[in-house]
Amino acid sequence: MWQGVRLRRERMDSTPPTDNPVLTVFLEKRANLVRFFAARLGSVEASEDLAQDLYLKVAALGPIEDLQSPMALLYRMGANLMLDRLRHERRASAREDSWLRSNHVTVGGEEVVDQPPADEALASRQRLAKLIAEVEALPPRMRRAFQLHKLEGLSHAETARAMGISVSAVEKHVSGALKALMGKLG
Repeated sequence: MWQGVRLRRERMDSTPPTDNPVLTVFLEKRANLVRFFAARLGSVEASEDLAQDLYLKVAALGPIEDLQSPMALLYRMGANLMLDRLRHERRASAREDSWLRSNHVTVGGEEVVDQPPADEALASRQRLAKLIAEVEALPPRMRRAFQLHKLEGLSHAETARAMGISVSAVEKHVSGALKALMGKLG
């Protein structure tokens, strides 16, 4: 962690001199700015990120005429970046809280999850895939009777009419399919 910070600082300190007086002051006073940001943000990492953002803003500045205090400009730009970052974090937090409130149910102060745990969902998908494979392996007439009656919801009589067979034949096929599937999956 600190090595990355040190490397970033060394890279900026070794930047060649520029005709941008604000950038020159930034490079000279970078450590002071980082301490200033860290005191307000409560985080050295966040202050380093903010200093990096400030460097990019300052490096992109065009020539500024009659600038009385480059340090004051740096502190003002840094404060504005800090406020932008805090506003962004608040908005993101508010969005997340709103999403959680609208998509989660709490009962007695405890969150109730509408979805099963990932391992149960995976096991269910695997059982379903096995069931589908076993249904596909049934004899054609038995599979068709099972699909029409159990999966499509037709009655025995409707299935018999659709297949052109008797109701008792449908009952026999469906019963046989259930026995075969229970034996393989049970």
